[in-house]
Amino acid sequence: MVEIASRDWIYNWCRLIMTSLRGTLQAAVFNRNTRIFAMSDIVWPAEYLPGITDNYVSNKVIIPGLSASQVWPSLNDTTAWPSYYANVADIRFHDGSGPELSVGARFRFTTFSFPVEAEITEYVQPRPGQPARVAWHGWVEGDAERRLDVHHAWLIEDLSGGRVRVLTQETQIGQPAKKLAATKPNPMLNAHQDWLDGLIRHARAWEGPEIGASISV
Repeated sequence: MVEIASRDWIYNWCRLIMTSLRGTLQAAVFNRNTRIFAMSDIVWPAEYLPGITDNYVSNKVIIPGLSASQVWPSLNDTTAWPSYYANVADIRFHDGSGPELSVGARFRFTTFSFPVEAEITEYVQPRPGQPARVAWHGWVEGDAERRLDVHHAWLIEDLSGGRVRVLTQETQIGQPAKKLAATKPNPMLNAHQDWLDGLIRHARAWEGPEIGASISV
């Protein structure tokens, strides 16, 4: 009986080892044959982190046939904004910069009937292997009922298969933000989708060269 029990134990132990090895081999084959594609995220200042503000919206498109370098000029050049996005007007730069965006640039524009002051807090042009990023802190002056502070960020990145992903997200703090969040459908969500769609249309019509096209990697 002891000999039989010993043989059973050895058999079960060998079967456990073989099962473990089979799982390891399958995982190795899966990892060898499966490519993992990671997408980039927005970089948030702590006080504007989604989930702790009064309003937050996120919009994105992923489309073929364009690159980040082809989309970027249509966003970077503020003179183009009103031609494809009806909810922006009266764009002016205060510091002698513009009309193209740049790090630290101070400008103003009108949107949702709000006169928004803004300062660029993040500015990264597209490069091979590096997504484009631009973000601004915007604010509307006023008392406790009318004051509005926002962080509006954009990310444009190339994906595999000749695709481009454009992501725009905004968080807001203040009583006007609470009112926007409570409105259904959310007017900012719909307006930012219009901005994205218009941006893509404008980029498709633009005939200029790609930024960084001569850079080899």
